[in-house]
Amino acid sequence: MYSSTFIFAKRQFDDEFHRLDQQIAEAARTMPGYLGEEAWENPTTGLVSNVYYWESLEALQALIQHPTHLQAKARQAEWLDGYQVIISQVLRTYGDARLNGRLPIGST
Repeated sequence: MYSSTFIFAKRQFDDEFHRLDQQIAEAARTMPGYLGEEAWENPTTGLVSNVYYWESLEALQALIQHPTHLQAKARQAEWLDGYQVIISQVLRTYGDARLNGRLPIGST
C-alpha cells in the first residue's frame, strides 16, 4: 500500500480551484487501486494536508498523470502559498478496533 500526502498553505481559492479540486477527488475515487483519503488542517500553522491511500504505486501514478491533476498542478501558484508532496510506502497499520469504519484504511 502507498500513500500520497499533499501538504499546502492556502492563498485565495476561487471557483476554478474548487471545480478542479472536486474533479481530482472524484477521479481519484473512481480509479482502480484507490483505497481512501483523509484531510487535516493545522489551526496553528494554517497548513492543510490531504492524504490519499493506494493499493499500488501504479494506481497512484494514474492520478498523478490524470489531465485534471496536471492542469491544477500547472496553476497551483495561483491558489497555494507553497506545497510539498510526500509519497510513502505503508509498511503496517495497527491500532484498536474503536476507529474501525471511521478511517479510510483499516489495521492489518
